[in-house]
Amino acid sequence: MPPKGKKSRNNSKDKDKEKEKTKDSKEKGNVDNNLMPPLLQARRKSSVCSSSIRRKSITGSSTRTSEKHRGGFNSESSDSTDVVSSSDEEDRWKERNIKQSDLPSEYWHIQKLVKYMKAGNQTATVVALCCLKDHDLTTQINQIAIQDVGGLEVLVNLLESNDLKCRYGALSVLSAISLNLDIRRSIVDLGGIPLLVNILSEPSKDLKVLAAETIANVGKVRLARKLVRRFGGISGIVDLLDVPVSCLTTPQENLTQSQKEQLAMATAGARALWSLSESRHNKEIMRRSGVIPLMARLLQSIHIETVVPIMGCVQQCASQRDYQLAIATEGMIHNIVVHLSSDNFDLKMQCSSAIFKTASDKIARDIVREAGGLESLVAIVKDKSIRENKALLAAATGAIWKCATASPANVKRLDQLKIMHILVQLLSDENDDVLTNAAGAISECVKFQNNRDLLRSIGGLALLVNLLNGTHPPMLENISKALTECASDTESMAAMEELDAIRLIWSLLKNPHSRVQAFAALALCPCIKNAKNSGELVRSFVGALELVVGLLKSRDNLVLASVCAAISIIAKDKENLAVLTDHKVIQMLASLVYTTDDMLREHLAAAIASCAPYGNNTQELGRLKTVTPIVGYMVSDNPKVHRTTAMALQKLSADPQNCITMHASGVVPFLLETVGSEDKELQEASAGCLKNIRELALRAEEYATFQP
Repeated sequence: MPPKGKKSRNNSKDKDKEKEKTKDSKEKGNVDNNLMPPLLQARRKSSVCSSSIRRKSITGSSTRTSEKHRGGFNSESSDSTDVVSSSDEEDRWKERNIKQSDLPSEYWHIQKLVKYMKAGNQTATVVALCCLKDHDLTTQINQIAIQDVGGLEVLVNLLESNDLKCRYGALSVLSAISLNLDIRRSIVDLGGIPLLVNILSEPSKDLKVLAAETIANVGKVRLARKLVRRFGGISGIVDLLDVPVSCLTTPQENLTQSQKEQLAMATAGARALWSLSESRHNKEIMRRSGVIPLMARLLQSIHIETVVPIMGCVQQCASQRDYQLAIATEGMIHNIVVHLSSDNFDLKMQCSSAIFKTASDKIARDIVREAGGLESLVAIVKDKSIRENKALLAAATGAIWKCATASPANVKRLDQLKIMHILVQLLSDENDDVLTNAAGAISECVKFQNNRDLLRSIGGLALLVNLLNGTHPPMLENISKALTECASDTESMAAMEELDAIRLIWSLLKNPHSRVQAFAALALCPCIKNAKNSGELVRSFVGALELVVGLLKSRDNLVLASVCAAISIIAKDKENLAVLTDHKVIQMLASLVYTTDDMLREHLAAAIASCAPYGNNTQELGRLKTVTPIVGYMVSDNPKVHRTTAMALQKLSADPQNCITMHASGVVPFLLETVGSEDKELQEASAGCLKNIRELALRAEEYATFQP
């Protein structure tokens, strides 16, 4: 039996060990908590506390966050905030895992102020908010300080306070710190959106301005945009834009205090709508709420801080057809053109983007030209000082491209401004969007012979061909369009052959993007048609014809129509037609005859007309029952379809059985009508088909006459 003293010493040692273990476990827990991201800490704490616990407001009255406002947001997967990858969370975690020794004194001071807001009375809360506003809340470390100590929950809670000063102070802080992405999401998760929407109906103008500015920041989160729409906030924000024209056209120093407040509301409302207009559904509700005339009014403003956000909103909405018509008819384009001459690069970019989206309408294109917009756009792309501003450069070149589309008058004016020289210079840019839009503008300009000659003489053709080695699909699409126009010119075609352009265009048929395939196939048509020894040239490309036939399996009608157009040109060479036939092109074409797409019908009939004369292809097409569906193409309203259909029927009528099928399908009345057409090719094809049918009928009559 051990002595008592020894036993007591052993017990004391055991107790010391237990204390050390407890201490170690606590320290380990503290370390884990320090390493844990603050958002996860807040979630862990919130999971312990019941969501139904009533919270005391700063004014001393007992308040509960409205369940209808804050509850149920996570019930739908579509209502969740933007998904953040685990790697992104880890990056932000590492950025925020700052050693305590590295934290500035402001961090601890801000946390103390938040604690006063939590525990203090109304006066202490107001004082704490005032002190909090004295700090630079745009810096990340100060935002983290508020977030780490649970300040966001307090600030959102204060939005329900009955005290005007508390709400004003809370909104001032929220509008500043909501520039942070994590804080935006936290405000949404804490149910701040419905509270902000409610403030929009308050009589205080200052509160409305701060609420709208906060919504402008938080509205960059997709869920926030949806919630603002759900809780009816869009109409309230649209109402903020309703200010007199006198406020907009009077210099800032001459405005009264009331006018300044109205202008501030309009500016904040425009910023909020700019963020919310990223949603297609929100754009429609904005339109129904009467935003269009208010947009037109605000564009008359001389205050740059008001014009920039409303212009951003206009260009966002200009993607919809209803807005495009309204922008043209409400006189907005004149004001947009005026703002193109502004010194503010952001405003120039928004104006250029708006023209880019609205210029798809002919009326809008004409208004831009009449208002002097082309001169302003050319001045922007000509200014070498903005070449580093790729967003502005891309927007301006895009606007020029759309203004030149199907508008000879605009192209003529652009020629006078020597736009081709500028566009060719931009083909050396490294930005894909700039290259895409520059190539698009060139593709519209080279539809005229003088610009094709100019492009070739200043070295633009070589730059275009070289860009075929790129990978950006829209750029490749526009380059193919430009080369399609150039290939119709003999001298340009000769230059393209020297540059090996046909091989590069043919290689685009392997591109996975359907539109690139389609426009590459269309570009091959004039290239093959106008190239020297085109038949031999096509055969020199290994696997080229097999690739073309393989594209007839595509499900895209534009690709099918373009490939059929290429086949109709390729098949004019007998040796190429023999190779195509070996690759079962007849069976592939026959499988497409039941289409209802007029563009595909036009080129499919042309391809059949070119492929039918070889070997027994005519009989094979009849056996595959293609004659009757092709006869049905004659009911189309498109005269181009009539021409190629008549050409196909003429070739098919060389087989007597096909003539019988055509006659039985009722083709004769259609041919009798088209034979009187002003289109000579249609006349000849219709007459040739009628001739074959009539000859067969005569032979049948003679045969019947000599029968005993």
